[in-house]
Amino acid sequence: MKIVSGLSGLILGALLGLVSALAAAGIIGPGISLGGNIKVKDWGSDWTIGSSAANPWTRARVARHGLLALTRAEAVYFTRNTDDTGDRLSAACTYKVSGGALPAQWWSVTLYDATSYLPVNTDNALSYDLTDAAAAGDPGAWSFTVSPVPAEGSWVSSKSAGAFDLTLRLYKPGAALIADPEGTLVPPDIEKISCGEAL
Repeated sequence: MKIVSGLSGLILGALLGLVSALAAAGIIGPGISLGGNIKVKDWGSDWTIGSSAANPWTRARVARHGLLALTRAEAVYFTRNTDDTGDRLSAACTYKVSGGALPAQWWSVTLYDATSYLPVNTDNALSYDLTDAAAAGDPGAWSFTVSPVPAEGSWVSSKSAGAFDLTLRLYKPGAALIADPEGTLVPPDIEKISCGEAL
């Protein structure tokens, strides 16, 4: 009886461990984030990514998605999957993403599909950055359109993205951002313009 009970406990423990590891790595479900969570206007970050403080679940998620997890002194990452009204970002809609000066030497906003990969399309328009903002005339007040079809002005393609996320990367962030992200960062707005044109 003790052998059966011990064997049952071992099997149950192994199954729970396997499920939690798969969930944390994002292989099943959306992934689990534990510790270091920062939220600024619905843009979220895990402050332990790229640090020795990252727990095994965070490390598994980073490895699973192939993230280049730099230290906070080199780069910080914020991700958002909803618009300003709280609706899930979708390739069926068109959005205006706008912002101002950001507390870093260089920054970019990149679109990823729900599996955290670049969507498969040939538009070559999956990111917008400080260089684009400067070329458009004012890196202190910039905007671009996200849609599945080309748009006038600066454009990021959501073609074949389905439900997607936007990731804001801030390279060589200022000391104030690292010390107080909620009080320092003014992240981009994401305004829904229209819906119904998914491709």
